[in-house]
Amino acid sequence: MKVVIPMAGFGKRLRPLTYSRPKPLVNIAGHPMLKHVIDSLEGIDIDEYIFIVGYLGDQIQEYINANYDIKATFIEQKEMIGQSHAIYLAREHLQGPVIVLFADTLFEANVRAINTATNDGVIYVKEVDDPRSFGVVRLDEQGYITSFIEKPPTMDNKLAVIGLYYVRESEKLLAAIEKQMAQNIARNGEYFIADAFQIMINEGARLSTEQVGVWLDCGKPDALLETNQYLLRHNADNSTDIHNDTVMIIPPVYIHPSARIEHAIIGPYTTISADCEIRDSIIRDSIVDSSAVVTNTILVQSLIGRDARVVGRYRTLNISDTSTLIE
Repeated sequence: MKVVIPMAGFGKRLRPLTYSRPKPLVNIAGHPMLKHVIDSLEGIDIDEYIFIVGYLGDQIQEYINANYDIKATFIEQKEMIGQSHAIYLAREHLQGPVIVLFADTLFEANVRAINTATNDGVIYVKEVDDPRSFGVVRLDEQGYITSFIEKPPTMDNKLAVIGLYYVRESEKLLAAIEKQMAQNIARNGEYFIADAFQIMINEGARLSTEQVGVWLDCGKPDALLETNQYLLRHNADNSTDIHNDTVMIIPPVYIHPSARIEHAIIGPYTTISADCEIRDSIIRDSIVDSSAVVTNTILVQSLIGRDARVVGRYRTLNISDTSTLIE
């Protein structure tokens, strides 16, 4: 089994964090997004991981080499012309079964179903209330996919594609991508994997679906913080390990053991990463990345990058009765 993880995008919606690091290395609940992605495939025997990298891709390679003992191949996508193109770049490494997983896809699902799948492929989906801003699938009476629909105008099909795909014979997917690019089946100059799957279906492939219980978005700051909240509520909270008489902890939180915190209120829903220094501050619903310094301030729904410094101030006030002070 091979795994292809496309991650060559610029992560524009998470700027300014992604000016200095690729989006998969943005911290969530104490770990880079990429760690959560790789760990989600636990239970599958994987022979090789193929990372399709782009902007700041050297950081991805350094992280993987430093933290994982796996067979890893790194391929640069120099042209940002779509998902199918990214997968096609890995063609020399693909034979037999393949998983395609996008780096900002966090989920809870039965991935072990892949081990016993007998169809041509499995597309992981999540039923959503309003499908009109998603890519969705339409099924026949036997439960096989008949078509992929991008941002449907109606509410008829609510199974949204989450970005996790299994194909039993990668050669068939690559052949479909070749036809897709030869026929220039693209949208806004990009080749989307859904169109390649549609070609496979039109040629007789039987693709089934597997529903996920949880699908988490990491593409925008507000969504990133919501994902941080979810992960802290589900197994990432380490508040019971924190013992500091000058710090009030409001669970759930993740605080790295090397963080130095004095005279502060932390939480709820807060991640404090390695080697941070927090003093005389209140922080909730925020992510503070490694080696950042936060002093004399109040942070809410904030993303603080690595090695950043946030220094506030206290004030002395003398105001009269029934006064109103607005900042």
